[in-house]
Amino acid sequence: MSSRYGLSIRAANGGDVDGLAALLKAADQTMARDRLAARLNAMQDQPGAVLIADEWGPPTGLIAVHWHAVLTSDLEAGWISALLVDPERRRNGVARLLLKAASQAARSAGCGDLRLIDQAGSSDLRAFCLATGFEDSGQMLTRPVRKRGELSPSA
Repeated sequence: MSSRYGLSIRAANGGDVDGLAALLKAADQTMARDRLAARLNAMQDQPGAVLIADEWGPPTGLIAVHWHAVLTSDLEAGWISALLVDPERRRNGVARLLLKAASQAARSAGCGDLRLIDQAGSSDLRAFCLATGFEDSGQMLTRPVRKRGELSPSA
């Protein structure tokens, strides 16, 4: 999708399972390889995108975004269910590039905004989200992916 200084953002695939398992483990979210592979396959069959940051080796970052209709909006909403960056690669723009790619995918799918529920209460994640255009609304952080007043992908 995009590239910056040897870093590319692309869709995750079955060949990324080992690298994603290592990335999750580095974030203290250990998961068995077969469970991770099954979840990745299931997510690829749903509306959304699982994107990874790739730097000549195992993934250094991951974002998973899903979209669906919501009762309170004319446009679908994109929900970020995972945003991880290898602790050794943080503060290098990896998460920003992942967020930008997820925003583009959500916008192309007809979404009006991105939402992220900060269940872990991470102050670093909250600060990052606020610095990248999300608005604080309690536990949920929402970020518009369209310009104000724009309603459809063809507009």
